[in-house]
Amino acid sequence: MLLFYSVTDSLSQGAKNNFLLGYSSNPNNNKGRIIFSDTSYSIITEIRKISFWDTQANISDENGNLLMSSNGIFIADATGDTMQGGGGLNPNSFTDDFKQYGLPIPYGNIILPMPDDTNKYVLFHQTGDYNNLYLTPSATYYSIIDISLNNGLGQVISKNNVLMNAMFGAGLAACKHGNGRDWWVIALSDSATVAYKFLLTPDTIMFVNQQNLPIQPFLGFAGQPTFSPDGKKFAFASGNGDGITGYWSSRVQLFDFDRCDGTFILDTLIDYSDGNVGLGTAFSPNSKYLYFSTTEHIYQINADTSDIGSTFQLVATNDTFLSVFSIHTNFFNMYLAANGKIYISSTSSVRHLHEINYPESAGTSCNVNLHNVYTGTIYIGVPNHPNYYLGRKIGSPCDTIPTGFEEKEHDFKFKIFPNPNNGNFKIMYLLPQNKAGKLEIFDINGRAVYSQNLPQWSTLQFISLPKLSNGIYAVKINSNNFSVTKKLIIHHE
Repeated sequence: MLLFYSVTDSLSQGAKNNFLLGYSSNPNNNKGRIIFSDTSYSIITEIRKISFWDTQANISDENGNLLMSSNGIFIADATGDTMQGGGGLNPNSFTDDFKQYGLPIPYGNIILPMPDDTNKYVLFHQTGDYNNLYLTPSATYYSIIDISLNNGLGQVISKNNVLMNAMFGAGLAACKHGNGRDWWVIALSDSATVAYKFLLTPDTIMFVNQQNLPIQPFLGFAGQPTFSPDGKKFAFASGNGDGITGYWSSRVQLFDFDRCDGTFILDTLIDYSDGNVGLGTAFSPNSKYLYFSTTEHIYQINADTSDIGSTFQLVATNDTFLSVFSIHTNFFNMYLAANGKIYISSTSSVRHLHEINYPESAGTSCNVNLHNVYTGTIYIGVPNHPNYYLGRKIGSPCDTIPTGFEEKEHDFKFKIFPNPNNGNFKIMYLLPQNKAGKLEIFDINGRAVYSQNLPQWSTLQFISLPKLSNGIYAVKINSNNFSVTKKLIIHHE
């Protein structure tokens, strides 16, 4: 591997820290990878067999080491070559036509850890179907991987199991159940008017029910169905073109989601038609803002207010920059990365990513940097990563499974000084020996508004908060399954 660009020496930690780049059909050609940390990223080139067009599932271990990936054609192990038993996914003629590059389906697959089994993972996957008018999937499958086999490189032990036959839209989404253990998996119908709900538990993968959604149908739906990081919201964009003038109408649908029973309740619908096609969606890390795009514009709404329509804002417009082969870097898929920033791909083979630098800021202060990340290799799609670390819904009817990891109170000799009214203050603390920690600040509704890691060699940190409204906040330090919480009062004159 050759390191050709690095923002920081800090490497990432977590299941969603790898973004694999490149869809060259030649396994000997250079491809790329972005490795994210909590605050930054590194970009490397590498030689590997698996290539990606739009469809990309991957998962890493808790230290950010890639375990496996899939492009919808096959499942690859950590080396980028075919995992034992990993060939022959999604068997049909549509899949065969894309075997050199990977499937052209955004969010067409997703990898989830098997609840209560650290060795097994489940890949949920789709492919197109030439028998359908809009080439949309006629089945959703699942395959099971045991990562402990083949000397830790993994083996596919069950493959191409039909989860359901139906007229699906292309794209899958997943959210942790309110019990903190199981997983909801959601597929939409080809008209986006039906949500099919599946549940992954330690014992089974089952169909739960289907729900009719009170929205206008959009035939041939394919997009990025997306849950907010806190699991309370669900959104997807959809559009229609008349096939004659080329004009596209676009809408984004925002729903409330109940993690206990899987019910969707329509919150709002935003028409953002600007004449261009667009299906990209992503939430900010604090779940407050929802971003969506057409090829020429990026928009933002505040999903955390009752008057969402008044917060609808244009935050970026495409320019005439040419990335490679005289191809413009327009807007396509969106990806909330592990460093808390949102990255936007383009509809064609380019070598640049757009970056939303401060996605938790309102309006244009979110700071969309056009084509500022040079990847060094051509790509189109983005990974499909749910929030793997979402916990149980505390106090809910489905909060019934003891985790065995409940934090115990510990004071950490925690002090806050001076009075932090201006958002700047210091904290002193003493962590358990050789154990890193984390600082989190929550508002009165329990929503995280700030977090940062605390290194084990430090006892003092200077904190500079973003602009927070007046109110009472909870400041929490946790480390080694111990925690302490103190009250913080913000008051601006």
